[in-house]
Amino acid sequence: SEEKQHQHLFHHHKEDGGEQVIESTDVYAAGNVDEYEKAKKEEKHHKHKEHLGEMGTVAAGAFALHEKHADKKDPEHAHRHKIEEEVAAAAAVGAGGYVF
Repeated sequence: SEEKQHQHLFHHHKEDGGEQVIESTDVYAAGNVDEYEKAKKEEKHHKHKEHLGEMGTVAAGAFALHEKHADKKDPEHAHRHKIEEEVAAAAAVGAGGYVF
């Protein structure tokens, strides 16, 4: 007769009621373990870059607010502060886009 076998992540169940437990490394063939580790490392790398982008967005936004305040406090150089504020705001938007 034909024996049916249902496969799950860590166990193989046979129709006759027997159960064979396999190690998790057996579920991922030798080549797939390396791929899994590589994928985990890549995911960690992207998460790290995302956090750096978030910090860049916050820093550029804070600098833009600082320049906006300096524009009011230093009317003699108001034009320069206004330009630096706009550049910082553009950098904040760019960093936010990078994070997204």
